[in-house]
Amino acid sequence: MTTLSAPLTMLNGSAANFSDFAGKSVLVVNVASRCGLSPQYEALEALQKTYGSRGFTVLGVPSGQFMQELKTSDDIAEYCSTTWGVTFPMTEKTPVNGRGRHELYKTLVKTKDSAGLAGPILWNFEKFLVLPNGEIHRFRPTTKPDAPEIIELIEANLS
Repeated sequence: MTTLSAPLTMLNGSAANFSDFAGKSVLVVNVASRCGLSPQYEALEALQKTYGSRGFTVLGVPSGQFMQELKTSDDIAEYCSTTWGVTFPMTEKTPVNGRGRHELYKTLVKTKDSAGLAGPILWNFEKFLVLPNGEIHRFRPTTKPDAPEIIELIEANLS
């Protein structure tokens, strides 16, 4: 199974597929509500509002693998909506590492970052920008969503 055909279960329980985002640039981010990096939600939402109508979307992927995510989908949805005003699509809580790693992440973790390193997700808010042509760029957790290198790639691939 490739990244572009990975099944997804959205935060509201509905079924989707990564191929639903075909033709868009998608910033896939493993998020966590109780992480010190959670203020990145603000910049992620700003990207969504700025570029969402132009062939871009953020896809939030809550993960409890670092023990910093709320327990239920309802709790996650309420926190993200009321605290950060999140409007971008989000999946249900999803494993991003280990044997139970989601199909999407089995492909994403093969992507090397700017230092040439691939492999497991190191922490919450690791970012993968999947371009419409299938090219994937990886950014580690401390790279802010609105970093110039991410903005340049988004803007170069808008429809």
